Amino acid sequence: MAGAITDAFLRRRLHWTPAWGEQRLEHASAQVPLDYSDPEGEQLTLALGRIRADRPERRRGTLVVVHGGPGGDGGLGRDLPVELVGTPLAEVFDLVGVDLRGTGSSTRLEAEATPTTVPFDSRPPDAVFEALAQDMRARSAGCRAGGDRWRHFSTRNTARDIDLVRRLLGETRIDLLGYAYGTLVAAVFGTMFPDALGRSVLDSTVHPGWDWQVQFRHQAVAIRENVDAWADWTGRRDEAFGLGRGAAAVLGSVESTADALVRLAAGSPGLRTVFDMVVGDFAALRPGWDELARLVGDVSAAARAGDGDAAAARLAGQRRWRPGTPPGELREAVLEAVTCETTWPTDLEPYFADMRHFREHNPFGLGVMRVQPWVGAFGMGTPAEPATVLDNPGYPAGLVVQSDGDPLDHHAGGPAMADRLGHHLVRVVDSGAHEIYGRTGHAEVDRIVEDYLVGGVLPAGRCTEVPGEPRPDVPEDAAAHLAA
Repeated sequence: MAGAITDAFLRRRLHWTPAWGEQRLEHASAQVPLDYSDPEGEQLTLALGRIRADRPERRRGTLVVVHGGPGGDGGLGRDLPVELVGTPLAEVFDLVGVDLRGTGSSTRLEAEATPTTVPFDSRPPDAVFEALAQDMRARSAGCRAGGDRWRHFSTRNTARDIDLVRRLLGETRIDLLGYAYGTLVAAVFGTMFPDALGRSVLDSTVHPGWDWQVQFRHQAVAIRENVDAWADWTGRRDEAFGLGRGAAAVLGSVESTADALVRLAAGSPGLRTVFDMVVGDFAALRPGWDELARLVGDVSAAARAGDGDAAAARLAGQRRWRPGTPPGELREAVLEAVTCETTWPTDLEPYFADMRHFREHNPFGLGVMRVQPWVGAFGMGTPAEPATVLDNPGYPAGLVVQSDGDPLDHHAGGPAMADRLGHHLVRVVDSGAHEIYGRTGHAEVDRIVEDYLVGGVLPAGRCTEVPGEPRPDVPEDAAAHLAA
């Protein structure tokens, strides 16, 4: 598919200038083709950031850090090197970040924002399913309003962009640290350009065998698994929290509270939706399980007392809503473009069946939204090329880091990716952490990653288990007959 990048193209120099407010961070921009089969055609601007190695005499090369998404983290990829200042990586690597094509300060992929007609509801009734689908149909049309440029904002082209940056930097090989969606970018890069990849770390990885529909579905599954684990822990501490003995009783308390919140709000789903989101989000955070149990107890008491203000006040500030884009304006559409790399069914009835099932079993953390019709069900069109089938054609074995309770990239993805690529797996046990290295304070994970990236030392075994964050120090009830 890709055409030839000419020598003249590669003679374009990167001009680095100090970033405002960050004395060590430099910014630059590179020109990359929209369509690599036509490299002299329309060009995109790619925004780059760099921090040079602290100890040039020990410099071992360039480490490119790739953020999550698709289109995630506000597109602030070029400033990621700042997060690694003070680590051993900063001593020996030039650290490079990129606003991936379509995001941040790179040339944006934009779509027309479209209105929604259905109130936000974590447990939508059947009566609104068709309207939800029509809202998504309109969103798909908004993505196509600018033509077919979206077809070129793909993971494969992002990998090509990174390889072009490598060549502009004059590097024979680069090392990669990818978080979340960045793990897919790193794995695709290695599959496409094995001779250009040295060491790689994939932190909180997608599953190499799942399409985007299955990936979304398993986010809801992962959230429910965390809720069940929290309910089991809380159910062994009824004397402390009063939510019932055993997991089933605790989940019954959660459901009765959700029902009471709807009655309290005269049928409006708003408070229940926030409650469901908070339960799903907080259940991943093992050290805060006691706080979640107390929050559920407080909201339940307020709802039973008919005190809507108290319930709303207890939930206030627990969940921040991302601001939307007013209809008629433009918004970033990289998420839609990338997730349409794989096929979405066009028959709506299976989506509706999933929504009914997940409404009952996986309402937490917006589980139903993760199985409802997505833009790909409404004729976005054919991607410019098929998605990459991941492989390791010969680049060095790397590291996969995955927690067993990751709420966004289901834990099954870690071992599957390690097996597929021949990497070593670092499994964080009893943890709901997502994007772990350098961000969660996990000293053992940080040491393993740094030993490998800096010194090339992989763990002795193919799978290394390390403990996650400690659960709260709340003693179990004395009774030995707690329900399972």
